[in-house]
Order: sequence, then C-alpha cells, then structure tokens
Amino acid sequence: MQDQVKEGLLPLLASKKNKKESTELSRSDSKESSKIEEGAKLVWLTLCLHPSRSMGWPFLGETIAYLKPYPATTIGKYMEQHISRYGKIYKSHLFGEPTIVSADAGLNRFILQNEGKLFECSYPRSIGGILGKWSMLVLVGDMHRDMRVISLNFLSNARLKSHLLREVEKHTLFVLSSWTHNSVICAQDEAKKFTFNLMAEHIMSLQPGKLETEQLKTEYITFMKGVVSAPLNFPGTAYRRALKSRSIILKFIERKMDERIRNGREDENDLLGWVVKNSNLSKEQIMDLVLSLLFAGHETSSVALALAIYFLQGCPTAVQQLREEHMEIAKAKKETGKTELSWEEYKKMEFTQCVISETLRLGNVVRFLHRKALKDVRYKGYDIPCGWKVLPNNSSGASNPSSNNYFLPFGGGPRLCAGSELAKLEMALFIHHLVLNFEWTLAQSDEAVAFPFVDFPKGLPIAVKRHSPLVEENGP
Repeated sequence: MQDQVKEGLLPLLASKKNKKESTELSRSDSKESSKIEEGAKLVWLTLCLHPSRSMGWPFLGETIAYLKPYPATTIGKYMEQHISRYGKIYKSHLFGEPTIVSADAGLNRFILQNEGKLFECSYPRSIGGILGKWSMLVLVGDMHRDMRVISLNFLSNARLKSHLLREVEKHTLFVLSSWTHNSVICAQDEAKKFTFNLMAEHIMSLQPGKLETEQLKTEYITFMKGVVSAPLNFPGTAYRRALKSRSIILKFIERKMDERIRNGREDENDLLGWVVKNSNLSKEQIMDLVLSLLFAGHETSSVALALAIYFLQGCPTAVQQLREEHMEIAKAKKETGKTELSWEEYKKMEFTQCVISETLRLGNVVRFLHRKALKDVRYKGYDIPCGWKVLPNNSSGASNPSSNNYFLPFGGGPRLCAGSELAKLEMALFIHHLVLNFEWTLAQSDEAVAFPFVDFPKGLPIAVKRHSPLVEENGP
C-alpha cells in the first residue's frame, strides 16, 4: 500500500489493465433495427442479449464468485475479469435471478435518477427478513418517501447546526479521551463505538458507557453479523443468532417507546420521541425505522472513518496538511475563548472534506446496490429486460477516476442517503481532534476487505502517540 502513496494526496489506486475486445451485452445495430418487426419481440431476450460466457450454476449462478472477499481498494477479481472480457455492462445470474451488472458510472447514475420510474429497489428477501419489512432499505414507493421525510426532518441542516454538531464533538472526545500514550488500539472498534454511541443517544437518548447501552451494543454486533451472512435459518448459524438478537433489540425499542407514552415524556431531542409525537406510524413501523436507522447510521459511518484512519497513516503529507488546517481553526477558536467547535469553523475544514471524499472514492463503503427494472429499458443501445435485477457497482471509480464524471458515494435520486451530511460531519470532527492530539501507525499489517461490506480482518490495530494534551473540558 505504501507504494501507492503520493505526496500531498491519499493513496490512489492506479491499476490499469489492457482491455480485450468487449463482448457487447445488447447493443443494437442501427442498420438492422429498422428490420425488426413487432412480432419479433417474443424472441427479444434471445436476439438482443448476448450472454457472458457462463451464467454459473442454476439458482446460485455466479453469486459465490461475486461475493468472494477481495481488497476494498480494488473492484475485485470477479469484476476485473468480467469487465475485461465483456465490458462495463454485462449479463450474469446473481442472488437467484438473471442480472445486469453495471460498472458504468453513467448508467449507474441513470438507474439512481430513475428510481420509481424505470427501476425499483429490490434487495434479497433475506435482507427484509432481518431488517424488517418497514426498513427504509427495502421499502419502495410512497411508504419509503414518508419514512425518508421523517429521517430528513430529523437530520436537517438546522438540527445539525443547533444540536448534532455539539453531540458529535462530545462523542468524539469521549472515545479519544480513553486513548493512552504509546498504546495499541483497535481503530475499527473505536470507530464503531463512536458512531454507535452517537446514534444510540441521537435516536433513543441512551448514554455512552451505561449498562443498557452496552447490552444493546452487544446484541447489535450479533445482529450485524447476520445481516452480512448467508440466510440459513438453522440452529447455530449467524443468521439464526441475528434473528434472535433482532427480537431482543425490538423488545428493547418497544419498552423505551412504551415508557415515553406511559410517562408522557416525548422528548423531541431524540428521534424516537419525535416520531412518537409527530408521526402516524404504527408501533411496528416505528420499531423497524429505529432499527434500520441504527444500522444505517452506525455501520457505514464507522467503516468510512476506519478507512480514513487507514489511508491517512500511509500518507504523512496529507496528515501534515490536515494538522495545519486544524491548528489554524483551533488557534482562532482559542482566541475567542470558546471551547466547542462552531458551524462556521466546521465549514472551514476544506482539505478535510477532500480527504473524506477521497476516502469514500477509494474505499467505497457500499459496493453495489440492488435494483429491478420496472419495464424494458434502453440505455445507449443496451437493452435491460423488464423484471431483471440490476446491480449498479459503485467501486469502479477507484480504479480509473479519470474516466468517471460521477461521484456517488451516498447513492442518488429519491434514495439519496438521508444521513450523508451527518456522516461527513462525524468524520470531519473526529479527524479534527485526531490529528490535533495523536500520531498513529499500523501496529500490524491489515487491509480493508469487501465481503460484501467493507471490514478490516484484524480490526485495524494502530499504535498511537499523544503529541498534545486532549482538551477534556469539551467532553461529556
């Protein structure tokens, strides 16, 4: 990884492969198109779709190969081989369905922008079984829109400025204050602790370090392992254990909700109280919403933060530039006599935002999305049949950014991530206090792996050295 580091920049992936002549998926010959009559539509799939060399085994198709773990800073061997042979848009058989896979940034953007018109969210049934049928991840249409509006209202810029900025900094300092000089810490676990504590307080007013918070975190870890596992509902499997943890988590949420209603305490400072008071959602819908927001708000943000820590340790020039930016902000803050960061100071973290964007480009946390074609779709000569699964792959931008005019780390269209601004705020404030107070290096060799969620097999162990006193008065 060190060979990829360039002065003043984060590590860049520069693997360029000689391309074989692409096997076109379904490009129509303009000279022949006028000869195709309406009756030929019965054999449309046979004539228009040129299959890849193999669709794999029945039902399984190429799913096992597609999900095989690979370094997160690459697009994976499966994608490399298929793009090399068949181009950026090709046919396969994944997750039990005939599938169009796209590593083409233009088509990916087209798919996201036409959500609800030409394409629809279509995750495997097992995802809905574990996240809940009312999870925003699997909902479509008006119900998804209504749930998303609730999330957007609670994550508005006004709320980020007035409330969440202070909370994010408090939880950052809570985690960093436990780091000791010349110690080795698991950066991935610390990132998860930071984002989980923040979301637990933000959603249900749970305080970090309290017994009930730690118990919920333990169940949530088991739950997460099931989300990314094979959906085998047998005793002893990760999926079965996750379903059990899901039940425990939902009972916890239900108990908290009943306490609010019984005691007449509907605190609008957390999402649970806000939803109970301001929405017409059923109890089941509220519980699935809370569970899915814990999942979305905690897991992806913690992975992105761990990736930033990983990339930065290999690029000391970028760390130095960050340190200069944040020293200037800290100095100006000290002159005003303030102890907490302001929104204006956050907006001055310009290079930090570049670091965040580069982290998301290189390590793209969400590797691919699940969509389904609602009708026959024609895109630049390619035909996508109605009812087929479509997988926009977002990781291809890391391999050749010069050919990619679209940067979609938070998705796009009507399903654009509702928490995107909160995620950037979390990363920026954590980086602010990290570079001001610590230096770090890898304690053991570790590398981010996609399976399909990004993860560090060893937990990203880093050796930290404190180089200035941490400002405790900002802490909780």
